[in-house]
Amino acid sequence: MAPVNDPSSFSALSKCITRHLNLRFHVDFDSRVIKGKVALTVEILEDKYASLILDTKDLKISKVTANGQEAKFSLGPQHSFKGSPLEISLPFELSRGQHVIIEVTYETSPKASALQWLTPEQTAGKKHPYLFSQCQATHCRTMVPCQDTPSVKHTYYAQVSVPKELVALMSAVRDGQEPDPQDSSRSVFRFRQPVPMPSYLIAIVVGALESREIGPRSRVWSEKELVDLGAYEFAETEAMLKIAEDLAGPYVWGQYDLLVLPPSFPYGGMENPCLTFATPTLLAGDRSLSNVIAHEISHSWTGNLVTNKTWEHFWLNEGHTVYLERMIGSRLVSEQFRQFKAIGGWKELQESVKTFGANNPLTNLVPNLTEVDTDEAFSSVPYEKGFAFLYHLEELMGGPEVFMGFVKSYIQMFAYSSATTEDWKNYLYTYFKDKVDILNKVDWDGWMHTPGMPPVKPQYDTTLADACIALCQKWIKAKEADLKSFSEADIKQLSSHQVIEFLALLLLENPIPLSHVKRMQEVYNLNAIKNSEIKLRWLRVCVRAKWEEAVPLALKMATEQGRMKFTRPLFREVYNFEKYREEAVNTFLKHKSGMHPVTAMLTAKDLKLDQAKSTGL
Repeated sequence: MAPVNDPSSFSALSKCITRHLNLRFHVDFDSRVIKGKVALTVEILEDKYASLILDTKDLKISKVTANGQEAKFSLGPQHSFKGSPLEISLPFELSRGQHVIIEVTYETSPKASALQWLTPEQTAGKKHPYLFSQCQATHCRTMVPCQDTPSVKHTYYAQVSVPKELVALMSAVRDGQEPDPQDSSRSVFRFRQPVPMPSYLIAIVVGALESREIGPRSRVWSEKELVDLGAYEFAETEAMLKIAEDLAGPYVWGQYDLLVLPPSFPYGGMENPCLTFATPTLLAGDRSLSNVIAHEISHSWTGNLVTNKTWEHFWLNEGHTVYLERMIGSRLVSEQFRQFKAIGGWKELQESVKTFGANNPLTNLVPNLTEVDTDEAFSSVPYEKGFAFLYHLEELMGGPEVFMGFVKSYIQMFAYSSATTEDWKNYLYTYFKDKVDILNKVDWDGWMHTPGMPPVKPQYDTTLADACIALCQKWIKAKEADLKSFSEADIKQLSSHQVIEFLALLLLENPIPLSHVKRMQEVYNLNAIKNSEIKLRWLRVCVRAKWEEAVPLALKMATEQGRMKFTRPLFREVYNFEKYREEAVNTFLKHKSGMHPVTAMLTAKDLKLDQAKSTGL
């Protein structure tokens, strides 16, 4: 597999490759920076080698050495989203196959995009500050000078100094802790990651954390306010890991821990090795949303073990992960459940294509990302177009068992390395060498390099979806006299996923009358359900029907957690209920200091607040 050019990185990937990082972090909450030192073990790939380039963004570099000798360095011009190349001149010449240790002393910026610094009021405990990172796709360069590309994989070792009342965790195996020899008010935590991985999977969290064991290789970590809820919710983790191992091969990362982040965490989850980050909105109280963890578990193979070589091939990570996640769902629940989730995924793909525009090249399965910010390219396209393509191939190749055999073999073939779509396609042809005639009939260009919806719509089993559609239509068509015909039995047979779909379908229709909503609460008691996905849609249905009793419930949900997927739509619904518009604005202004800055900024825009008012200036 020859090196390829990565349009999202400054690094000259054909000239050298990082094999190991040794990190030393001093986490400073007062100035909101990490004071860092990184030693990169770099293998040289060409003769007469005398200079190298690392990716950086907003870093303050103070010193660079090469094998202990001081090296000259300069930061190149600032690119709008890629940052600045760190150009290092070596004090000696190296030959192909030799290694050099480059040590960089630096400090991050308080505005580093990889790092989110939370005030105590943004946490569940309200007493201590909190730090978490999010390096995917190209933000690691704001935390560590590195070859910030998924085509380069390395091991790492880290030592992290933090205030002694706090705990540090990383995307690695814990390797002990001790008092900081430089400062008695601090502790040093050590970590090792012996499995080579790309830079975007380096992760750190620092907070008042506790843990509970949930399996032979798994713990749940969180603030004490949420840790027991997390331990109950994710109790099926080991069962999911075993199914995934059966499908995809041995789990190579040793530990599989979960971290439940503070309520203000604005996203869903992140598959950092050894430590999956998860939103607290997954804590439904009945394990009904824990299947989200199946997606993150699947990344341990597709994404973390086999990685897209550049972000243009992101579908290799996400399409295969969704495919594996739904295969786990098929084993844990049923094949119909896998089909039902695929139908929902097709709707999400339609929504993304509609948002981008059907002719937008970013809806290609393999987009061109030259001079494109990876954050702006992000959508459900690589996930759901990727899944639909793999499902289409599954149908052509002989069903799920046959195609899963290929996926497992592909993972084994490319384990510990990175692949392009071409690498994957070549291996597909090798594996199915007796079915080349069928593969040659696939519309490769239509799937890979054409914008909009796929050239083929897979035929999914609609059994579980039909019940949701039927119940939705029954409520929409019901007259006042028909309301007595509804009963608790209507949703007793439905899974929580079907209830979510039923409410989602109602939101696509005109608001139903208030009398209908009140009857729905009477017979289904949806107010009592803790599942956040059901609760979100139910409260939106209620507020749209102008049920005044639902307004305080909607505002409570909008402010007691900060996941943008929930907070923004709830504030918008109350704002659109004219009688309560002012209350929506006042509630937001009262709570905004406890929100993630991005959530606060976007919600302020939703509520039509001017910048001065929304920032409290």
